[in-house]
Amino acid sequence: MSTAAYELLAASSHNTLDVTAAFLGGLLIAGALVWAIHFGMKVRDQELPRPLPEEQPHLPATGAVHEMREMREPDEMPVASEEKERLMPYQLHHSGSRTGKDQSRQRWVPGRSGSFGGGGIGHV
Repeated sequence: MSTAAYELLAASSHNTLDVTAAFLGGLLIAGALVWAIHFGMKVRDQELPRPLPEEQPHLPATGAVHEMREMREPDEMPVASEEKERLMPYQLHHSGSRTGKDQSRQRWVPGRSGSFGGGGIGHV
């Protein structure tokens, strides 16, 4: 062997520890992944089984339920009898709106913008 070969072997002996550490680190990570998969399979075996197709929910006999569109209008806020008196929760309704008298769908007024940058002149 030549001197160059000996120098190459001597230089590579310092890398042996690095290569061994990297190999052992890879084995550790691979072992952790195998353990995680095994642990997940054990946990999944302990869970309840999936429902059968007969146990799945079915559509009602009347068919699918469709959405209902209605126009709502706000309830009037009750006024306290005196200015110092405050409103109590039992004096308020459970809902802040009710079905409106006019159920026709509101359309945009021509010449007014529907949104920012909509191209109209805005509310003048």
